[in-house]
Amino acid sequence: MSMKPTPIAVFLAFAVALFLLLPLIAVVPVSFTPARFLSMPTDVWSLRHYQALLDNPAWLQSIWLSLRIGILSSVIATLLALMFSLGIWMFRPWFGSLLFGFVLLPMVAPPVVSAITLYFFLTTLSKVNDVVAYDTWVGVAIAHAVMIAPFAVVMVTVALAQVDRRIDLAARGFGASVSQRVFKVILPNIKFGIFTAFFLSFVLSWEEIGVTLFITSVDAVTLPRMMWMGLRDNIDPAIAAISVILIGIVITVILVKTAFTLKLSRKS
Repeated sequence: MSMKPTPIAVFLAFAVALFLLLPLIAVVPVSFTPARFLSMPTDVWSLRHYQALLDNPAWLQSIWLSLRIGILSSVIATLLALMFSLGIWMFRPWFGSLLFGFVLLPMVAPPVVSAITLYFFLTTLSKVNDVVAYDTWVGVAIAHAVMIAPFAVVMVTVALAQVDRRIDLAARGFGASVSQRVFKVILPNIKFGIFTAFFLSFVLSWEEIGVTLFITSVDAVTLPRMMWMGLRDNIDPAIAAISVILIGIVITVILVKTAFTLKLSRKS
C-alpha cells in the first residue's frame, strides 16, 4: 500500500534539496559578472565570460576530449562489470568473495597510490605503442575504466541480486545454452542496472581529476584539468560560466535518463 507524503514531509524535502543545491545556484550569478575576477554582479550583467569560452578553442577541445574519454571508459567499465558479475552470479565459484575483494580494491585504495601505479603502467606502454600510452586520450580512458569499474560492478551486482534465480534455472532446464540464458533471460531483467552502471561510470569519468593529473601532460587536457589549470594560474570567471553550462548538461542528462527509465519500466 502506497503512502501519500504529508505537506510537512514535502516541505522538509524541498528545504533539504534547496540547502544542498545552494552552492550550485550561487555559481549562476557569478558567471554573469562583467568583472575580470570572480564576483557577484551589481548593476550590470554580462555574457563576456560565456563569449570567452566560445572564443577560446581550448575549452571546446577539452569538452570534446572529456566526452570521448567518458564514453569509452564507461563502455569498457560496464562491459567488464557485466562479464564479471554475470560469471559470479551464474557459476558461483567458492572463491567469489575473494574475487569481489580484488575487484573493489580501487575503491578503497588511496587515489595517489592508484595514480602512481597507472602512471608507471602507461609510461611503460608508451615505449611500445603510441595509442594506449601516457598523455593520450585512449590511455586516459583505460585508466578511468580501471578506477570506475568497481562502481559499475556494484551497480550490476545489485541488479542481479534482484533477479529470481528460478527463471534462469527454468531456462537451463529447457535446454537453453549459456548465451541464450544470458541474452534472452538475464540481460533483459537487469537492463535498468546496466544503464545505471553506464550512467554512473560516465559521471565519475567526466569529473575525475586526481588520476588525470598524473597521467596527462600537454596533449590530453580534459575539462576538469583545464578548470584546475585556470584556478591554479588565475581565478578566471570563465570557470563559473563553464560550471553553469555543465550544471545544465547534467540536469538535461538526468531528465533524459529519468524519461528513458520510465519508458523502459512501462514496457516491461
